[in-house]
Amino acid sequence: MIASLASIGALMLSTLLMMAGFGLMNYMLPIRAVAEGWSTFTISVIATGYTFGFTTSCVVTPRLVQKVGHVRVFSALITLLTMSILLCAIVVDWRAWILFRAIAGFAIAGSYLIIESWLNERSNNENRGGLFSIYMISCLVGSIGGQYIVPLGDPSQVTLFVICGLIFSAALFPTALSSAQSPAPLAQARFDLKKLYVRSPIAFVGSLLSGALSGTWSSLGAVYSQRVGLSTAEGATFLAAVLAGGALAQIPLGRLSDRMDRRRVMVGAGLFGVLCCVVMIMLGGLSPLALYICGFSVGTVLYPVYSLNVAHANDLADPDEYVTISSAIMILYGFGTVTGPLVTGAIMEELGPNGLLVSLAISFFLYASYAGWRMCKRSATPGQVPGQDGKTEFQASSLPMQGTEAASSKIADI
Repeated sequence: MIASLASIGALMLSTLLMMAGFGLMNYMLPIRAVAEGWSTFTISVIATGYTFGFTTSCVVTPRLVQKVGHVRVFSALITLLTMSILLCAIVVDWRAWILFRAIAGFAIAGSYLIIESWLNERSNNENRGGLFSIYMISCLVGSIGGQYIVPLGDPSQVTLFVICGLIFSAALFPTALSSAQSPAPLAQARFDLKKLYVRSPIAFVGSLLSGALSGTWSSLGAVYSQRVGLSTAEGATFLAAVLAGGALAQIPLGRLSDRMDRRRVMVGAGLFGVLCCVVMIMLGGLSPLALYICGFSVGTVLYPVYSLNVAHANDLADPDEYVTISSAIMILYGFGTVTGPLVTGAIMEELGPNGLLVSLAISFFLYASYAGWRMCKRSATPGQVPGQDGKTEFQASSLPMQGTEAASSKIADI
């Protein structure tokens, strides 16, 4: 294990720095947008540029890597990240920001694919879990650390944008100067939406809704924190609490779903999400601490529902269909991340900041309701029942919009 860690040390340092810049960028830009007086709907439109760029990169980047190699493409993508944030400081116009965010989404997705394919090459069945745990911790620590840089400056000035660009640039050095051998070209596979629906209608609909949930939160969570009057430091803690809730709940919720019909856990997770959103609406104005607790609670189901979708689909799929199924889930998830913020932005225009929670509650309710309806339509099959052949073991998954080669890098030939 120590030898494996030594072989990925430079890669993890690059990841940590990249995610620090990413956390700073994703928290700073919504604050600057609010300061510019742009409407919530306008900010949600800007966010769709990011998700469009991200999904496009999942198709384009594998081909680029095949032509020129991992290190060169990674260097080019980090350069694009640096350019995107500096352009946002130079041209402060929401129409231009849509393009700049698309560039950032393209770059961050490609960077994830390269990093995770590198990790897969350096890991085996004995150490894969440990290495990817270190990777996910690096992502979490970097992202939260970047958010806490925002209170040290003023998003209405250029300084934070320059610092973000410098952090992205620094992420180049560890990997560019590493002597480690580059991994094999990224794998690609076709996706089949029809096959996914036939295998698991719940995973089909659930992927759309989980994309809407996480896309809405990642795009408008910082806007919500500003609209309810949190300071930048309080807002950073609030967003960190949601991330922490998602990280800590993945394994317990997944293990629970391994022991029963996974659809029951889906119903429970959706209803718990509705309850958390309602409580946050009722108690959110009391104190920042109340928001932190509520945010943590929402996070415990906001992110794990994606992993539940993947696990349920794999329960019902043949082993040779896993990649195709995961690719289809990614496409649907990406569509949800585009439509969710747009719908929520319009709702927030009418209802104010609590419109975000209303939108999340509706998505959670639809998620639970559809899973419950499918339980009534189809009884549990052997692949869904613990102890029977076919039921796969739950694996915690990082969200596609935040990186996961297993679900993102294999999409091609659209």
